[in-house]
Amino acid sequence: MRKEVNMKALQIRNLKKSFRSNFLLKTYQILKDIDINVEEGEIYGFLGPNGAGKTTTIKCILRLIYPDNGEIEIFGTPHSQLASRKKVGYLPEHPYFYDYLTGKELLLFTGRLFSISPKESASRADELLRLVGLENKKDLKLRKYSKGMIQRIGLAQSLINDPDLVILDEPFSGLDPIGRKELRDIILSLKGAGKTIFFSSHILQDMELIVDKVGIIQEGRITREGKLSELISHSVQSYETLFSGLDEAILKEHKIQFQLRDRNFLVVSPGKEEANSLIQLITANKGNIISVSPIKMTLEDIFLKELK
Repeated sequence: MRKEVNMKALQIRNLKKSFRSNFLLKTYQILKDIDINVEEGEIYGFLGPNGAGKTTTIKCILRLIYPDNGEIEIFGTPHSQLASRKKVGYLPEHPYFYDYLTGKELLLFTGRLFSISPKESASRADELLRLVGLENKKDLKLRKYSKGMIQRIGLAQSLINDPDLVILDEPFSGLDPIGRKELRDIILSLKGAGKTIFFSSHILQDMELIVDKVGIIQEGRITREGKLSELISHSVQSYETLFSGLDEAILKEHKIQFQLRDRNFLVVSPGKEEANSLIQLITANKGNIISVSPIKMTLEDIFLKELK
């Protein structure tokens, strides 16, 4: 059955989840009316501090735990139906596999779980081992894999069933800078192949480089969600004005702090009004404006602002 055009890959509405403490003395609400919308074909970054509810949300999506309330749909199908998860790939935050298997044996075993024929599984396994850079380690036992290699083979097994939705929980964990760059390239290639990627991460630099949309969760609530380009473009921290041809005494008279850069003046204004006032001052005194640059907030700036 073909998916409808513009159908949401993942839609969560009013999701709630609580846990009881030891001896059932107290109930802790972990998720509080979570709403998430992931469009088909986009990369969605799920961001939040430790304990905010990221992994709990992912486990509810995959039905590894059962929510107390709310609706979850995967490509329009309720997540309670097995069919909704047949085209979902998953990499857990701390993957653990049978360590007596080799890398290729793990992929063949995972293929059998999805009822994929042995011939197709073998073909897919070789393709995925090349994709994650482990083709030369395919016959090595998993117990001899490094943490980064386990992360790579975990990504490969999440793709064995050629999923339409790939869910990755902290996929950059344990990877060195080169490995993180390679993983970013793989995620972008998956998007290029038409797949939807939903992943959580605390490595904001990696997330900022590849995501289309971001959702920030804090204390079990989504505090901000939107296109990354819109969040950053609407979040200007300050304005930098570079100019020349003005007497320092004028700036000091107006109590304007400045820096000298290659014999030019650089002034950082906290807002648009201050920047406009400065421009008027420069113009009135026949100075030369070289550039006015808005300094936008990074994803890390936005995240830290939300936490505060």
